[in-house]
Amino acid sequence: MALISELREQQAKLANDARATLDQVSNDTTEERAAEIETQFDAMMAESDKIQKTIDREERLASAMTNLEKPDYSKAPVVEGRIAPAVDAGYTMDYRRAFAEMVSAGGDAYVDAEVRNVLKEYRVQTAGTATAGGYTVPTELANYIIEAMAASGPMYTSDLFTSFDNGSGNTFNIPTLDDTAKVAAAHTEGGTVTDDGGQDAVFGQKTMSAFAFNTEWVRWSAELNTDSIFSMEPLLGRLLGDRMGRTANSKLTTGSGSSDVEGIVTNSAAGVTAASATAIAADEIIDLIHSIDPAYRNGRMAFMVNDSTLAAIRKLKDGQGNYLWEMGNYQNGIPASLLGYPVVVNQAMDSIATAKKTVLFGDMSAFYVRKVGAPALYVGRERFAPDFGILGYIRFDGCLTNVNAVKHLLQA
Repeated sequence: MALISELREQQAKLANDARATLDQVSNDTTEERAAEIETQFDAMMAESDKIQKTIDREERLASAMTNLEKPDYSKAPVVEGRIAPAVDAGYTMDYRRAFAEMVSAGGDAYVDAEVRNVLKEYRVQTAGTATAGGYTVPTELANYIIEAMAASGPMYTSDLFTSFDNGSGNTFNIPTLDDTAKVAAAHTEGGTVTDDGGQDAVFGQKTMSAFAFNTEWVRWSAELNTDSIFSMEPLLGRLLGDRMGRTANSKLTTGSGSSDVEGIVTNSAAGVTAASATAIAADEIIDLIHSIDPAYRNGRMAFMVNDSTLAAIRKLKDGQGNYLWEMGNYQNGIPASLLGYPVVVNQAMDSIATAKKTVLFGDMSAFYVRKVGAPALYVGRERFAPDFGILGYIRFDGCLTNVNAVKHLLQA
């Protein structure tokens, strides 16, 4: 972890230097000098972002190395076509080893009865798992896939949202209620209580489906087929996780909700309309915060923007000349924030342009992410002989249960 610690120290120094650089801008600063200072600031923050990417890679590598410390069966003797532990005493075929053999062989039609029995037994026990040819990904491999999906965007994996798993993909309804306009009435002793239905709770409902997506076929060479499941995990995790992650993040962000996944931006309420089509003002960020009723500002509040919008927001000041953007403390793990609220970077959000919804703010827990089972893999052999094909499959949906809890800033 020494490298990660050193990188965080570099980030902290860059943040301090960037702050000092921007502090040079005042009302007396010429436009040419201000532009020069902003260029220096952008370069520092770009370097900070580059360091963060390196930190993320090192942390994922550390996680992968932890898994690699487990017994390596790739060097074990082959017994009747099967990779077995060096010591056979007490050896039993578990699901992960059966899955590895199935993938290496090119499908369950090419493995022996014991492997097929393990796979079929697990499939029966897992509701919603695809039929012949598809299997739930083992936990170790699924972790790689989820890590790759997280790197592709926050919508499917972030704890900010309300996420739940279903074994089956049946459509179901979620009740909704906005009772913020209702108040209690004054009561007179001995008086008759009004009962005209005017204060009844009015429930609505949102429907959640289970939309399916696939990665399309990813070719897998015959040479790679000779590797063990341990060396295949990072490869499959990146290939399938990145594809599914990009799709899930995009759909859960801007999906239409009409015969499609419901996206959080698409269904958010209007908060503020910017005066400009090409810029965001500091006061507009403050107005966006206060467009959310205080009753909803106690949840998992956060801003959501893409990286280019964040670059513009980093330079904004309030009326007293203070920067809205707070750098945070990289060494102590304190995240950067905007006016006291965390900022989520989501590249599926629109950049600043005419009539685009560029900034989202609100209680992110009001957005529900439904996941149907675990990702599944399909393996093709004859179709790609002598190579192999791998297909990833995923089902999910999204639902913004309260449009008043999350609002957007719209460019003019």
